[in-house]
This record gives sequence, C-alpha cells and structure tokens, in this order.
Amino acid sequence: MLVLLPPSEGKAASGRGAPLEPESLSLPGLAGARAAVLAELVELCAADEEKAREVLGLSEGLRGEVAKNAALLTAGARPAGEVYTGVLYDALGLATLDAAARERARGSLLVFSGLWGAVRVDDRIPSYRCSMGVKLPGLGALGAYWRGPMAEVMPGVAGDGLVLDLRSAAYAAAWRPKGEVAGRTATVRVLHAPTRKVVSHFNKATKGRIVRALLEAGAAPGTPAELVEALRDLGYTVECEAPERPGRAWSLDVLVDEVH
Repeated sequence: MLVLLPPSEGKAASGRGAPLEPESLSLPGLAGARAAVLAELVELCAADEEKAREVLGLSEGLRGEVAKNAALLTAGARPAGEVYTGVLYDALGLATLDAAARERARGSLLVFSGLWGAVRVDDRIPSYRCSMGVKLPGLGALGAYWRGPMAEVMPGVAGDGLVLDLRSAAYAAAWRPKGEVAGRTATVRVLHAPTRKVVSHFNKATKGRIVRALLEAGAAPGTPAELVEALRDLGYTVECEAPERPGRAWSLDVLVDEVH
C-alpha cells in the first residue's frame, strides 16, 4: 500500500544537525527537478525579500519565512515526518506509533511537496515554505512543473498494490494516476454523517486517524475493495463507488458522526 499525503503549510523549525544532503532523498529520479526548484527558491529569497514574499504569497507576519528559504542549503535537516505538522500530522502521530507501525509508515507514506516533489517520512529535509500553488519566475507554476518528472518516477513507486490518495487538489495536480495504476487507486472524502458535508479541519484530522489506524493494525489492502473492508473492520462507516470504466480511481466516502 502506498499512501499519498499533502504536506503541511506550517512546519517545525529546522534541526541543528547536518544540512540537507539532496542525494540521500528517496525517489532519486526527481533529483534534477529538485535541484532546479531549490536553486531558484534560494536565489529568489536571498536576492529580494519583497518579491519573494509576493511570489510565495506570504503575509507580512510570515516575512521570516523568506529568510528561512534563503538559508535552505545550510539549515539543519530532520526527518520529514517531524518537519510536517498541522491537523493531519497531529492526528497521524508518527512519533507515538509503535516500532512496527513506524516501519510500515517509512515504507508506505509519501508526502508531496512543491519544493521536493515527494519525500518519504524519514527523508531528512530542512523546514521551508513553498507550496505547490507557487509560480516561480523561472520555472513557472510548480504543479505543472512537477508533472513531467512525476510521470517518470511515480508508476514505479506505486508498484502493483493499492494507492491511497489523500492529497489536496493542489498536490494531486502534480501527478494523477493513469491507466492500470488509477484502477487500483482510491480517493477519500470525509463527510459529517448528519449533514453529508465536508468540513476541512475535520476532513484532515480524520484522514490522519485513518492512516494511523491502518498502520497500527498492520492492514495491507491490495485493492480499493479490500481497503473498504479494512476500514469497516476498523469501525469506520464507508460508502464506495467503483469506477464506471477501467482506468479510473475509486471514490470512498467515510462517514463520521462527531466533528472534532
């Protein structure tokens, strides 16, 4: 099972240890694209703070993020699973998983990123600010920029098992499963059962809990249909819609009564 996650806008501070080692990151096929984004982002933020703030869509209160980006090459790095914070990652609680579940997380979770393309949770990265919606002056819109490199590497990363896609729309734009891979991909919406409405905060927290529950249970569904059964076994109420035609992803709705 491969689980695709969005990053978080807020991130923990960089560590005090060794700086980024780009060659150590997973998905080495993305190395060239990563180097190009990193170089332009660092140059932009080091040269013109106001322009960088405009490009990155940062408010006055987030001005310090520009200096953080300018220092990416020397800042301390730490595992991505520690850098990404926020509602989904708080609910997932990687640090509190037992050893077996943490090992499953290292092998199955893939976090999409405007800067890195995608990283595993144990890849060491510095804290940064660069969403997939950013349009860099030289490389253009990052969602479009990453499509080519991602199309080259992701089918191999996806392997022959289930792909559980929990990304937000901006990050899903960087790679959309096609053909046979799409047929074993499942997307998930979380609905407040009484109202049948999606609530953003609630949606992220529940997705984090779902991933945690699957990791703790050692569940290994190989198909979307098996994922539905695994989630029901874990106590979730799930409605699913199989695609009308081959080569399309399954859509799952998880219904939860309490919003928290």
